[in-house]
Amino acid sequence: MLQEPLTSTSSAPTLSKLFRGLHRTLETQLGIARDTVDHAATLGALSEDKWISVLREHLPKRYKVSRAFVIDSRGGCSRQIDTVIHDRQYSPFVLNLGGALYVPAESVYAVLEIKQNLNAEQIADAVLKVASVRCLHRTSLPVPTIDGLRPAKEPHHIVGGIVALESDWTPPFGAPFMDAIALTDLTGRLDMGCAVRDGVFQAKYPEGQVPELVAEESDAALALFLLRLIARLQAMATVPQLDVAAYADSITRTRVI
Repeated sequence: MLQEPLTSTSSAPTLSKLFRGLHRTLETQLGIARDTVDHAATLGALSEDKWISVLREHLPKRYKVSRAFVIDSRGGCSRQIDTVIHDRQYSPFVLNLGGALYVPAESVYAVLEIKQNLNAEQIADAVLKVASVRCLHRTSLPVPTIDGLRPAKEPHHIVGGIVALESDWTPPFGAPFMDAIALTDLTGRLDMGCAVRDGVFQAKYPEGQVPELVAEESDAALALFLLRLIARLQAMATVPQLDVAAYADSITRTRVI
């Protein structure tokens, strides 16, 4: 006997309702924190914790989300990054020194700066931090498989982004925003971002041309940002195979002959 298909009701959960519920939760938490916490450093740390929690809960488990410094095998070290999205499965080490995390550059997929407001000053600061990660040296080795060695993977472009509660501009992604993005150093260019109360942006940088901006307004901007971010992470596949010996060489004084 054929059964009648289930019909939706106004109380039934839908993808749209779930995404909007997720969005409202973070927006409310960030708004309350800003309205009640007067100390700037405390407010910043609280906002970072909220964002990191959301990313940890909703990104695929192959990714790890940390507040961290990024290091390379030649002794380079980035500025402290609010949110580093890095490899969970294939990275051989993450150093934890007194609560300060140090992540190898090869394992990094994306770095995000967390701000209260989106404006030219905060974009400029985010650009400097993204650049401090992208300028680090990354190794890459051939990958052993059952079918033999696969060629070393070319290190991928590290996604750089900025997230905030809201934009200081009206409209949020108009000409002043475009000017702030266009004037940034190419090494630290921002690929995407989110103003929770306004929307999401993504940027492309054709060589020698004005950046191409796609801005999307949404009443579930947080959920939209997560989906756009996941799509970018998927496109990268896996991180390069890190050369552990290169890191070992940095702490070796003599060689046994």
